[in-house]
Amino acid sequence: MKPNAPVSLTRFLIEQQREKGHINADLRLLIEVVARACKRISIAVGKGALGGVLGSAETENVQGETQKKLDVLSNEILLDANAWGGHLAALASEEMDDPHPIPDRYPKGEYLLVFDPLDGSSNIDVNISVGTIFSVLRCPEGVKNPDEKAFLQPGTKQVAAGYAVYGSSTVLVLTLGDGVHVFTLDREQGSFILTGSNVKIPEDTSEFAINMSNMRHWEAPMKRYIDEMLAGKTGPRGRDFNMRWVASMVADVHRILTRGGIFIYPRDLKDPSKPGKLRLMYEANPMAMIVEQAGGAATTGRVRILDIQPEKLHQRVPVFLGSKNEVERATAYHREADA
Repeated sequence: MKPNAPVSLTRFLIEQQREKGHINADLRLLIEVVARACKRISIAVGKGALGGVLGSAETENVQGETQKKLDVLSNEILLDANAWGGHLAALASEEMDDPHPIPDRYPKGEYLLVFDPLDGSSNIDVNISVGTIFSVLRCPEGVKNPDEKAFLQPGTKQVAAGYAVYGSSTVLVLTLGDGVHVFTLDREQGSFILTGSNVKIPEDTSEFAINMSNMRHWEAPMKRYIDEMLAGKTGPRGRDFNMRWVASMVADVHRILTRGGIFIYPRDLKDPSKPGKLRLMYEANPMAMIVEQAGGAATTGRVRILDIQPEKLHQRVPVFLGSKNEVERATAYHREADA
């Protein structure tokens, strides 16, 4: 093999298993299966209207959100891909009420897979980047038929996390708990190729991502933080900031991973019964693991996301993640207000 030959995802995982001992054969298989599923989802997304996959599925998920056709298709692709390999004990999806057991006719493995099959699906019909987010946990010892309780592990227990972005190119971002690595899909070869190793998020930034339309519902420390940014050079921060908002978490987080920034979906008072918008298990935990492995920070505005003990599968939390110094500043404002 040539010294500078492209490194495929498969080769990367084999080296992680054989040379570094970071993963075992089952976890390697699990990640490869998820990556293959992401390729299939990428093809479906790429066909758009030609594939008859745009528009509503006329159904609702457990959160009461209207599902898109691609939500349902992406969920089925991930379920089918992971059913028979023997590497999983069970799966849980944002699109399903309860965990999905591995059929009895197939062998069961030691891992649990949690995923958001198509994040940002409200953007599908207008051709804006969407993606898949996933998290891997170990099945608790002695549990033969995992129920919801088996999944309720803090983010620090994740053994791997990643996301795929279906944009101008299809990109897979992965952490095994030892840095963050980026793979780009070579459409001609059909392989994910390593295009970025040990990615780091700059500690400082002048970009923020937030849905400003909710400002009137924010808590006082959240308003203070954003007002200071909007004041620019004449304000207390002494410099100008730019706002970027895609309304697709994978796209916003990928921009931050690439060039820095802070992504915020804070608690607001629009619906006081909901402590936050984003799901802890499917979105916040895997993204927090990736961001921390890249040198960033991730909190709820008050506590570290990865330290939260989940109480239910579809639990929601506020999310502040990205460049470390900005996340710490926003978190400090909330803690000061609480005190």
